[in-house]
Amino acid sequence: MTDTTISPRGGVPERPSLDGLEETWARRWQEDGTYAFDRTKERSDVYAIDTPPPTVSGELHMGHVFSYTHTDTVARFQRMRGRTVFYPMGWDDNGLPTERRVQNVYGVRPDPSLPYDKDWRPPAAPVDDAARKNPTAISRRNFIELCELLTVEDEKAFEALWRRLGLSVDWSLTYTTIGSAARAASQRAFLRNLARGEAYQAEAPTLWDVGYGTAVAQAELEDRERPGAYHRLRFTGPDGREVLIDTTRPELLPACVALVCHPDDERYADLVGAAARTPVFGVEVPVRAHPLADPAKGTGIAMVCTFGDLTDVTWWRELRLDTRVVIGRDGRLLPEPPAGVPAEPYAALAGQTVNGARRTLVELLADAGDLVGEPRPITHPVKFYERGDRPLEIVSTRQWYLRNGGRDAGLREELLARGRELRWVPEHMRHRYEHWVGGLTGDWLVSRQRFFGVPVPVWYRLDDAGEPDWSHPLTPDEAMLPIDPTSEPPPGYEESQRGEPGGFTGDPDVLDTWATSSLTPQIVGGWETDPDLFARVFPMDLRPQGHDIIRTWLFATVARSHLEHGALPWHTAVLSGWILDPDRKKMSKSKGNVVTPMALLERNGSDAVRYWAANGKPGMDLAFDPAQVKVGRRLATKLLNASRFALGLGAADALRAAATQPLDTAMRAELSGVVATATTAFDGYDHTAALMATEAFFWRFCDDYIELVKERAYGTGPAADSARAALATALSVQLRLFAPVLPFVTEEVWSWWRYGSVHRSPWPTTYEVGRAMEAPGDPELLRLAADALGQVRRAKSERKLSMKADVPLAEALGPAAVLDRLGTVADDLRAAGRIAKLDLLPDRTTELVIACAF
Repeated sequence: MTDTTISPRGGVPERPSLDGLEETWARRWQEDGTYAFDRTKERSDVYAIDTPPPTVSGELHMGHVFSYTHTDTVARFQRMRGRTVFYPMGWDDNGLPTERRVQNVYGVRPDPSLPYDKDWRPPAAPVDDAARKNPTAISRRNFIELCELLTVEDEKAFEALWRRLGLSVDWSLTYTTIGSAARAASQRAFLRNLARGEAYQAEAPTLWDVGYGTAVAQAELEDRERPGAYHRLRFTGPDGREVLIDTTRPELLPACVALVCHPDDERYADLVGAAARTPVFGVEVPVRAHPLADPAKGTGIAMVCTFGDLTDVTWWRELRLDTRVVIGRDGRLLPEPPAGVPAEPYAALAGQTVNGARRTLVELLADAGDLVGEPRPITHPVKFYERGDRPLEIVSTRQWYLRNGGRDAGLREELLARGRELRWVPEHMRHRYEHWVGGLTGDWLVSRQRFFGVPVPVWYRLDDAGEPDWSHPLTPDEAMLPIDPTSEPPPGYEESQRGEPGGFTGDPDVLDTWATSSLTPQIVGGWETDPDLFARVFPMDLRPQGHDIIRTWLFATVARSHLEHGALPWHTAVLSGWILDPDRKKMSKSKGNVVTPMALLERNGSDAVRYWAANGKPGMDLAFDPAQVKVGRRLATKLLNASRFALGLGAADALRAAATQPLDTAMRAELSGVVATATTAFDGYDHTAALMATEAFFWRFCDDYIELVKERAYGTGPAADSARAALATALSVQLRLFAPVLPFVTEEVWSWWRYGSVHRSPWPTTYEVGRAMEAPGDPELLRLAADALGQVRRAKSERKLSMKADVPLAEALGPAAVLDRLGTVADDLRAAGRIAKLDLLPDRTTELVIACAF
């Protein structure tokens, strides 16, 4: 790696400015290929990053700026350490968020029954609320084309912001999760899972989002507190015994298949094995015992419905109960009652929404005298899809699953072991992974009943009656991928046989977006399509991501890589925290406290915003603080001005000269320590500690060292040469130390006096800092001289004198050893303080005191 390959020196401008640096350098970096990945390097010389592909279904926010800045500091540091950095950018553009955005922007809804209309065109502008409430139905293919159209525009906006922020990605490596390469990789992995028995299809209770009309996986759930009410229902046990049941979902009474109590609950011991009759419907249901029943909850005995919640599913499965499904995919009660439920009372509920059916059934219970007391209001957690706005239902559907250890203890232990192999930053985040894996109760549901996604790549034969053979799916050869079974026939069939008895039908579902995103290392690394590249980048070095998606993206990627490659997909995972508002509340659109970044970047400069972001450590939340952004801009401005001043003294021509004077070697000795600290911090993924050490030294360098040596540097002779050499080394080193965080201003200053790009120059070393010193430096000497100068400045300030005012006499009092050291820099102190005479008076005080006479 060298700093002499591109871009000649530009010279120091008369009036340097931060304005316009982003546009200038973003363009130059792209033109010069500054961040291009060199695929000729061996794997040991490569540093590969599995970059999170942001969801392009809205605006980027400060959380993106926060976490992606952290990753970029790693990429820049590793590049300067001599690695060729594989740093792609991806766009996660398939899935529910994109569909919802398209529906909202254009006021449309997909209808698979409609034919494709090649002449259909979307509205020229976003539609109003009325159009959104009454959307236009369009064909599946038209809808997918519209999704593709909108995501392309969103991706342009996202790329413009990333370039403005200065991310050092190689834009030639950009991918999308709906692109051809991603679809092929996703389908290939699925087919291999299927061939190994890791993917399977089952008719089973499924978490269902009514608003989106799709199945939802366990990892996508969240609990939200919602108001509800306990209703006490009167069941009839043997010999007319009254059995009271508390429930928040009386509308599921026709779906009741059992009553369950705890095995040790003596109140109901004599009922276990017997039967009870439901109110209103009079259906006989068994009474069973199960340890999940809570004796302290409600009346201690619960009704099991198919299906009210996940506990119902567990009871249903483990107790081998009947199935009586009453809620359909549209969130309404089915038009016909389940087997064994009388049609007459059910007719009042048929077709109603859940809330409507609840009100009706409560009335029926009250009329029958089987509602005991009034409903008791409560607030309780309700399951939601993380992106949804309606409570989830559980319906029985046929879905595709991937084995993830939820029902396989052996696989679970293997995935836990993978978690222990992984380096976690911070380390405590590993416990979140282990808690999630250890708590899995089922396999990963990967099929979705949506449109804009990677199609499940299988077909089914139809028998003579036109019924599909679910147990023997037809699969394509991998060479055919990607394919869409809804528009392409399987091998050996003609399109005319679609839907015909003896013909075929394509699987209508798409894969969960995480089923594709979990393959980002394989997609961007050229798995099976570019073996040479894949060997150079996989397993990757780094996965940066938010801690809130450990259970989804991180775990799913580990599971897919373990199943396919028998290895971790990367060596290290760095987890970022959340962005909080100034009141330390998590930013979210719903709270109205989101700050969008582009205006902030334009107003303050990208380096200033990156400075704020870099003050947040991995795994820690950070409050958005406009004052901190302003500090970053002041730092960048000071870097411009201090560099201009130092170079104006002739530092550029003294870069490799020797430092001979005590103050110069002292400064370089302290700088050597800063280099060691920053290097260790970056090696440990602690960009914040590296920035703090560098920034603290920089301000001492500007306020103390430059002030102490500038008079000497203006002169001639060996002492002046020493000062200029020290200034040059300090400037060169500090520009490189700041470069990962402040890429624009450091590149600008570097271009004034050095060749090439600072971002392609070698990371500074302690050897480099110390190699041109005639003798080892004393880092405390600079602090001592700065203390003395500070006392002189205070004396002038207290007398309201200019800092340029002369001091006829100054007396330095203190321990003899301290004054002996001070004497080695006395000439610089006199010049900086404009002291005519400096007397050293040893052992008069226990600490250094500078007394000035005016």
